[in-house]
Amino acid sequence: MSDVEPDKIADMQADIDRGESIGLMEPLLVSENSAHRQDLADLALDLTAKSTGLSKSLPAGVTEALSSLVRSMNCYYSNLIEGHDTHPIDIERALNDDYSADTKKRDLQLEARAHITVQRLIDEDGLENKPTAQDNILNIHRRFCELLPEDLLWVENPDTGERIKVIPAEFRQRDVQVGRHVAVSPGALPRFMKRFEDGYARLGRVDAIVSAASAHHRLLWMHPFLDGNGRVARLMSYAMLRDALNTGGIWSIARGLARNEAAYKKHLEACDQPRRGDRDGRGNLSEATLAGFAKFFLTTCIDQVEFMESLVQPDRLRNRILIWTEEEIRADALPPKSGAVLEAILYRGELPRGGVPALLGATERTARRVTSALLERGVLTSKTTRAPLRLAFPAALAGRWMPGLFPEK
Repeated sequence: MSDVEPDKIADMQADIDRGESIGLMEPLLVSENSAHRQDLADLALDLTAKSTGLSKSLPAGVTEALSSLVRSMNCYYSNLIEGHDTHPIDIERALNDDYSADTKKRDLQLEARAHITVQRLIDEDGLENKPTAQDNILNIHRRFCELLPEDLLWVENPDTGERIKVIPAEFRQRDVQVGRHVAVSPGALPRFMKRFEDGYARLGRVDAIVSAASAHHRLLWMHPFLDGNGRVARLMSYAMLRDALNTGGIWSIARGLARNEAAYKKHLEACDQPRRGDRDGRGNLSEATLAGFAKFFLTTCIDQVEFMESLVQPDRLRNRILIWTEEEIRADALPPKSGAVLEAILYRGELPRGGVPALLGATERTARRVTSALLERGVLTSKTTRAPLRLAFPAALAGRWMPGLFPEK
């Protein structure tokens, strides 16, 4: 599923458990008496305030539309970290069953669609337990892999050239080495996953937020699957933040991680290091490096919330959309008065179809023509022919409506 820096895979049997102590993965959290604790608490509170403010600034209908675009953005950047560049416009085409004739591009579109499907499951509260529960982690891996094309379900041992099939929701049956880190033996994974689930099961508000970072690394440290661990970890952390902050799915850390990929991977590697003496926590692994990654993670989250906030400030978003609409009207691509419909929905969140004639001061026929044109352009959506009209954020228009969200195609 990724062509970048393949992990070294040794030919080992599934039932081999070398008896590693689950203490090797500790600490799972930055301790209460850590010197880094106050900084992390401050960042968690700042993130909470900013995320809550962003969510409250938007009508429900606009939030729903924006979350759909953010899913494509999240998918794009998460795949980019894995070396797969599938632009959100191509992702949107895949969601509309419009695939490239090129086999490799089509496979990447299917991969992106799989990612979107899993994130939509998260956004629609489809996870039955906490995101860190073993069943949910297996479920995320299963749902993602089951939708992948056959060619993306194989990994290759770089030393022997052997191709190995990735089985959805199945723990790896071989030893792996990621960089300099040798992950726990395959037979030990059930024990470590049980400790992982228990360690993040009941947390206070601050730890629930900070644990999105610490659990992210510890899952990658275990490396439970032959492939797909990075995407599963990012989706798990997304779900953890969504639960802890009620984000509404309108921002994501993936963009920040991809834009700071070198720092992201450097922090992850640092978290593999052993404790550096008596002042570095009480676990086997360094508490200081775990705290450093958590600070980087939360700071990146705050940066992404602030970025989204700058894009959706009511006056700025309204002006960008209305300027685009006026240009389309002058080019005869949209009928006159289209802007009034979009502006009303931006303010209210949705608009009953029966309210369009009065809004425009026009006949029902004219209102239907305006509505149909906006629906055809993909800037409005409606669940049924009688349901209220809501805003949509097409990926093709993101450069105009939401500049900087992702690169221009």
